[in-house]
Amino acid sequence: MDWKSGGTDPESEGATIKSIDTSFAVVTALRDRNGAGVTELAEATDLSKSSVHKHLRSLMKHDVVVKEREEYRLGLRYLELGAHVRAQVPGATEIKHKLRELATETGESAQFAVEERGQAVVLFREVSHGGVYSRGREGRRFYMHQTAAGKAILSQYPDQWVREVLDRHGLPKATDHTVDDEEALFAELDEIREAGVAFNSEESTAGLRSVGVPVTDADGDVLGAFAVAGPIHRFEGARFETELPNVVRSVVNELELNLAYS
Repeated sequence: MDWKSGGTDPESEGATIKSIDTSFAVVTALRDRNGAGVTELAEATDLSKSSVHKHLRSLMKHDVVVKEREEYRLGLRYLELGAHVRAQVPGATEIKHKLRELATETGESAQFAVEERGQAVVLFREVSHGGVYSRGREGRRFYMHQTAAGKAILSQYPDQWVREVLDRHGLPKATDHTVDDEEALFAELDEIREAGVAFNSEESTAGLRSVGVPVTDADGDVLGAFAVAGPIHRFEGARFETELPNVVRSVVNELELNLAYS
C-alpha cells in the first residue's frame, strides 16, 4: 500500500535494522514511564541489562536521552525535532492562530489533527480557560475511526483508500460507543461528506464528545481536520448538533481562504 502520508509500509519491504528497532523500544519504554533505570527498562523491553545500557549510551551521545542519578529520561532534543516536523506542515502558523481563535470562541478544547500512515495524529492543541484536558495531547496518535477529526479526514478519501486503512489497523474499540462495524462506518462517512462535519460521541473517551471538520488546500487536498471537544453535559442538543459545527466550519472556511490567498 502506498500510504498517503509516510510512504510505503515498511513491514512489506523486508527486514529492518534490529538495533534501531531495539533503540526505539527503549525510547518508548522511557516515554511510557516518564523515566526509568536500567533494570526497569530491561524488564519492560525483554532485553538484557547490558544491551539496554549500550543503547542508552548511544542515545545519550546524541542528546535524545539524559541521565539523572541512576534514572534515564528522554532529552530535549525531541523538542527540537518535533518543532521542526510541525513547522513543515503547510500553513502551520495560520493553523495555530485559527485553532487558538476556535478554542477562545467556543470556550472548549480545540485540536488540529493530520493523517500519517493511516492514523490521526494531534499536531496542535489549544485549551481555553474553561476547556477540559483530554487524551488528545499534541503528538498523540488515534485510530481514525475513533475520533471526529479522524473521521473527518477519512471522509475526504475514496472508499478503497479507507478500506486499505482498515485492512492495516482494523476497527478496534476505545469505548463501548466506538463504531466497530465497517458498513456502519462507511454509511457515517457518506453522511460526513454530505454535511461537511463529523461527530464523536464518547467514541474515543468516555464522557467526551467532539465535532470535527476537514481542512483542505486550494487544490482540494486534505491537510487535516479541526476538532473541538468537551464534556457531554456541554455538548448536547442544538449546541452539539448545530451551533458548534457552524462555528468550526466558519473557522475552517476562513483558514482555507487564508491559506489559498496568502
